[in-house]
Amino acid sequence: MVYTSRADFVATGLIAIEQTLAKPTVIPRDAHTLSRSQVSAAALKVLYRLKDAGFAAYLVGGCVRDLLLGLTPKDFDIATDAMPEQVTQLFRNSRVIGRRFRIVHVRFGQETIEVSTFRAHHSPFDEEDPDTEPLERRRSDSGMILRDNVYGRVDEDAGRRDFTINALYYDIRDFTLHDYADGLRDLNARQIRMIGDPAIRYREDPVRMLRAVRFAAKLDFTLAEETLKPIRTLRTLLLQVPAARLFDEVIKLFLTGHGLSSFQLLRAHGLFETLFPATQASIEAATPFAVALIEAAMHNTDLRLAEERPVNPAFIFAVLLWPVLTIRQQQLQHDEGLPPIAALHQAAHEVLGEQVRITAIPRRFSTIVIEIWELQWRLPRRTPAAVAKLIAHPRFRAGYDFLLLREQAGEALDGLGQWWSSYQIADEAERTALVATVTAPKSRRRSRVRRRKSRD
Repeated sequence: MVYTSRADFVATGLIAIEQTLAKPTVIPRDAHTLSRSQVSAAALKVLYRLKDAGFAAYLVGGCVRDLLLGLTPKDFDIATDAMPEQVTQLFRNSRVIGRRFRIVHVRFGQETIEVSTFRAHHSPFDEEDPDTEPLERRRSDSGMILRDNVYGRVDEDAGRRDFTINALYYDIRDFTLHDYADGLRDLNARQIRMIGDPAIRYREDPVRMLRAVRFAAKLDFTLAEETLKPIRTLRTLLLQVPAARLFDEVIKLFLTGHGLSSFQLLRAHGLFETLFPATQASIEAATPFAVALIEAAMHNTDLRLAEERPVNPAFIFAVLLWPVLTIRQQQLQHDEGLPPIAALHQAAHEVLGEQVRITAIPRRFSTIVIEIWELQWRLPRRTPAAVAKLIAHPRFRAGYDFLLLREQAGEALDGLGQWWSSYQIADEAERTALVATVTAPKSRRRSRVRRRKSRD
């Protein structure tokens, strides 16, 4: 069905009549804890230049929320009544990006300040005005917003934001805090609450379901009951979201320091099985160690990020899809008689091919995923020649870390992880002794051949 009028959307519950927020509660400077000293110099420069040019300029969203919670913001976002073209005229170091949402990025060295124009609700389609863009070009049949360049006032902008805790505005003119949706109340209550009807807001943008979980995991908040309730019913709407965007959201969930909590909340609210259906199926099939492996990997990744050590998205995808790979590989060996490595390669191709339809894993990562998986079959081979090649392998460290996590999750690998741990810190004599403690598979095969010949 194609919807051509605003009434069609309202009648089917795919769009709400404009969310009208009450006048904001204005908290004076001496009654809140946010200070200019906590704001980056680049963000202050943008705020003041907009103000001096006669435009309204507010810090908004996550940076305000985090500062009020005593956290360090990852970045600073600014909302203004200046149009994108007016912003770029003020800043030579800026450019307009995006089609779905047109925003301006202002660059100061390594820091980027994101500036967005106040947005309003969509206007009704005027059938008598041929220049008016029809609603179906802005929304899908399910109500998802496809384009969103309708500009408005600051109160309308607040009504378009997703959660109450993200509708807090810091006014650079007098350093007051403007609370449009009782966001401070929810900050104090430590809960995530959707602005407006959650079901409609999820239909507008299904990724909001993932954002709700991500914020709950990051902030250790709970989801308000009315915000949580529609998720299980509407979770399949995520499959309408472009796979590249879902990949980005998965990275935010699992690789920003709260991956373990995100994984647990996704499972609790039925969203993990939408993003990783094959992995969920392997968990339900009682695949040994699957959940323990994923949780161990998430915990380890959170620790690395807390220590500001590098992480690679490929490693997490290798972990998340490992239970699927092992089942598929065993099936190919049993049903088609493929040898282990051939079965591994075919299984990897199939498993990754299915997952990229949901989360578009870039090739630069999927290649590393396969290398990590291959190493799990190569690491048990510890002949002198094999060991030398493995140590020099560019993915050895990732494969070794993966092996340790498998053991940590409970897999019985006959002390393989400890052997490789000892080998890496040993001197040449100790390494030779370590290799001598294991019987190389190649030697066993030759012995069996010699025994068969002697019996003949």
